[in-house]
Amino acid sequence: MPKEILTGEFLGNTGEAWLIALFLAVGAVVGAKIAYWVFARVSRTLARKTKTALDDIVLDMIEEPIAIMLSFVGIRFALGTLSFPEGLETWIGYVFNVVMILAVAWLVSRLFDALFKQYVVAWAEKSDTDLDDQLLPIVQKVAKAVIWGVALIIALDNAGYDVGALVAGLGIGGLAFALAAKDTIANIFGGLTIFTDKPMTLNDRVRIAGYDGVVREVGIRSTRIETLDGTVVTVPNSKFADSPVENVSLEPSRKVKVKLGLVYDTTPEEMDKAMELLKGITAGNQNLEEKVIVSFTEFGDFSLNLLLIYYITKGADILETQSAINRAILTEFNDHGLDFAFPTQTLYTKNV
Repeated sequence: MPKEILTGEFLGNTGEAWLIALFLAVGAVVGAKIAYWVFARVSRTLARKTKTALDDIVLDMIEEPIAIMLSFVGIRFALGTLSFPEGLETWIGYVFNVVMILAVAWLVSRLFDALFKQYVVAWAEKSDTDLDDQLLPIVQKVAKAVIWGVALIIALDNAGYDVGALVAGLGIGGLAFALAAKDTIANIFGGLTIFTDKPMTLNDRVRIAGYDGVVREVGIRSTRIETLDGTVVTVPNSKFADSPVENVSLEPSRKVKVKLGLVYDTTPEEMDKAMELLKGITAGNQNLEEKVIVSFTEFGDFSLNLLLIYYITKGADILETQSAINRAILTEFNDHGLDFAFPTQTLYTKNV
């Protein structure tokens, strides 16, 4: 190697000093790699002997970030053997601080991700509700955003920026942004209301804002409902915060009212028979609860009115049960000569 290279100067340091620094930096990187390999072998061997998976997860997640941090520490030490102008020295210190802070954030983010999937997601998969399955990815993303956001603020502070002034500026801008995005914010808070109060879960049938259908997806901003017509409606979550939500799936039983009208020629005995038939029809259906109401309610304009109230048990086919009851009523009343009334008028004319 020519002597001029060793004795020549670059940025205030001789070539020899630069070579020594390069040797130290390369040695630091190689040493970090070796340390990473040895640490991985030894730690995993020890971790296999324990019953818990926590140590395996922690060791697996911190190995690579620590190896990278050790490499940068070695590089920083190597650069410390050189003399630089004050401005450049300060800049190198800022870069090192930022890199180390981001490396720590990467380590914390990896560790959080692994522990979240191992314990929180596994717990959610065993739960009965599906809402937590929708909420957990959002929580995971928000938590990681907070980790990186805090790391970025600390990194900017260590890089010499006035974070206080920056945050104040962001506060003013954030206020203007919040005013412009108030509907979006209202929808986000509505989504949090759904996740915390749980007025419904996935696959529940609900009625809200004039829509009747099954909940198919709950997001942080909106909820998708598949209506009974087969269409999908996206309802802003703010509607769930300020509107009544009727959860049809939570009803203990379905109440059904049947109004029947018999002709005015019906005798009291026939009316008694009609009520007896209605009680027998409902008693013979296994999809109904025991509480049944049968009543001769009124003398209508053109009919003698009967009221039948029965309750279909939860889980039974509602339409099929209603059809079976109505068909049995039609059959039994026809077999016993009970005539249904229809709108009629009788006109009396006076001879002049």
